[in-house]
Amino acid sequence: MNEQIVIFTPVLNKTGFMEKCRKVYTLGETVFDLLFTNMQPIKGVPGGATLNSSITLGRLGVPVFFVSEFGEDLAGNFIADFLKKNLVDTRYVYRYADGATTLAIASLDETRNATYNFYKIQPAEHLQISPPPIEKDDIVLYGSFFSISPVLRDKVSEILQSARSRGALLVYDPNFRKAHEKEMEVLRPMIFENMQWAHIIRGSDEDFFNILKTRSPEETWEKLPHRDNCLVYTASKEVVTWINKTTRGSAPSKNLVPLSTIGAGDTFNAGLVYSLLQQNITPENLEKITSQQWKELVLTGIELASEVCLSYDNYISENFAHSWRNRSPED
Repeated sequence: MNEQIVIFTPVLNKTGFMEKCRKVYTLGETVFDLLFTNMQPIKGVPGGATLNSSITLGRLGVPVFFVSEFGEDLAGNFIADFLKKNLVDTRYVYRYADGATTLAIASLDETRNATYNFYKIQPAEHLQISPPPIEKDDIVLYGSFFSISPVLRDKVSEILQSARSRGALLVYDPNFRKAHEKEMEVLRPMIFENMQWAHIIRGSDEDFFNILKTRSPEETWEKLPHRDNCLVYTASKEVVTWINKTTRGSAPSKNLVPLSTIGAGDTFNAGLVYSLLQQNITPENLEKITSQQWKELVLTGIELASEVCLSYDNYISENFAHSWRNRSPED
């Protein structure tokens, strides 16, 4: 396929981003993860897919706003402090008093993948916030059950439709767990609607098998509700594949022995968003980017996700974030 080279020349400030600051909004659930291995507790950390992405982005110096809800309890207070410490703006977080912050027991198996049990005491009302003022070329990262939960759907739909109409760039990670498979007939229309709003759909081979019963990137691409977006298909330790209307390609994942894979996909998403900002990729020029630019997007996600797998945290360390922000273009 012949490609015309498209070069973007953003005006960068000292943090590496454009002078006209593009913001990132992350929509997702908040949990407190209790990690176990061999029936023994290891660590407790703030969690939730887009919360994990938010922490990595905050540590990388990205202006990030978290849209979520959690309780006015001990775990909630700890999470709120943690978010603020890592420069994640929490003005669009709903804190409720008539419920509890969700606890997630994450048990790591011999391959360091997790199975979960969730403990929830839900509030009477959900996400009682004003919609954030998302602007043209901002990025919205959303997904998981939060984005299709019936009790949250009206508010989430309002935010996503507004963001799309205003010219934001939407990135969707379905992150669909097998535990919800019995609800698929009810949930699939909402998943498809989320896909239709998205400019980029990033999911794992397991996600797409659970949703579409597909076993490859090509089969998944053919079964998407419509193909005006871009697919990024991750397959654990194998390769990451991207497909859109004009280009497709792949990059190998890193072969490593992980301590935990819990935050790997979420940190991949953060790396993807970070690279979208650095390359000044917007909804208007997304379809024009080259295979090399796609490769850079994907490799950034792989590098950051690989780093997270070497610890029990769900996000890159502050030291790694500092070194990443200060690396030279040749690194």
